Amino acid sequence: MTRAFLIVLDSVGCGGAPDAAEFGDAGANTLAHIAQACAGGRAEDGRSGPLRLPNLDMLGLGAAVRLASGADMPGLDAVPVGRWGAATEISRGKDTPSGHWELAGVPVPWEWHYFPDTQPAFPPAIAAAAAEAAGTEGILGNCHASGTEIIDRLGAEHLRSGWPICYTSVDSVFQIAAHEEAFGLDRLLEMCRRLAPRLHEMRVGRVIARPFLGDPQTGFARTANRRDFAIAPPAPTLLDRAHQAGREVRAIGKIGDIFSMRGIDSATKGSDAKLARDLLAAAETAPDGSLTFANLVEFDSVYGHRRDVSGYARHLEWFDAWLREFRAWLRDGDLLVITADHGNDPTWRGTDHTRERVPVLMHGAGRGEVGLCAFADIGASVGAHLGLPPGPEGRSLL
Repeated sequence: MTRAFLIVLDSVGCGGAPDAAEFGDAGANTLAHIAQACAGGRAEDGRSGPLRLPNLDMLGLGAAVRLASGADMPGLDAVPVGRWGAATEISRGKDTPSGHWELAGVPVPWEWHYFPDTQPAFPPAIAAAAAEAAGTEGILGNCHASGTEIIDRLGAEHLRSGWPICYTSVDSVFQIAAHEEAFGLDRLLEMCRRLAPRLHEMRVGRVIARPFLGDPQTGFARTANRRDFAIAPPAPTLLDRAHQAGREVRAIGKIGDIFSMRGIDSATKGSDAKLARDLLAAAETAPDGSLTFANLVEFDSVYGHRRDVSGYARHLEWFDAWLREFRAWLRDGDLLVITADHGNDPTWRGTDHTRERVPVLMHGAGRGEVGLCAFADIGASVGAHLGLPPGPEGRSLL
């Protein structure tokens, strides 16, 4: 038997989505614009010079970006030794659940509900339900906002009033920020748990707990105890098929939340640095026939949404250096697939995700170009490698 490791670099898109203009994202290209900024000396905070990703480039990263979008990738011109391509999403969203479900073989069959960019953003009944779930007289926020900006703006009022901070974005989300100590982490999670079924009925994809710490004098910072309460996938996914076949399924990062723990045997969470250690542990201990599915979120949450080009480049270079160590732990017969779920171009206007194709990089599957493929083809390839019954969507690229 063989093992499979599927790693999603959250938001590491490569441009070229044929429907990008419908989302207002024509021309967005996360990887190409970062590489071009680095080459032009515009990403010098904490790093310097051209983008250096030799291990990813060797697997086909530069080639995948050029295939997806035709964009220039300065300094990434290796001849790939892996199997590589670029994938296009068909679900009508550029959000985390849509991308991950489709990667696992289940495109989203409905239109998500989005809250309008107005003040207030939420219907009165939803705002009242949120206050009731919190046990407060009202809520703060009730608008579109960046998660870091809104806690800086309303953190002090939250501590004074005790009211939770509720906000949304162009994604189908209802986010709740609260002080982990003053409001209480357990209370925040219970509030989200109570609200989630009502919002899921509206086809709001996720209710997200966003705990933070700090005070007005020293500043506020979000903690690693984020929790997503997501709608369950509408059909069996790659994880369900692996679990039903008796395979061990390990979720690393927010995979457990995204898939509502369905088809998952164990899950770990934490910072990307901690999750990288969990992946190394999985490479050492995961049994034959197992599936390890990971999401590294900080590309998106820490750097993409904040439009931090230098930080995004640093994080890519950190992952590239780590990848060399991880590959050394893989066994003969293991399959590693590295991909993404959407884009979040840090050079783009606004602070939201961007509609893009995503790179598909494979180690342990031979070499060669697989061309432009579908998100579901990635899950189909992992399933084929593990000898699982095929799902209704996708074709194996192996």
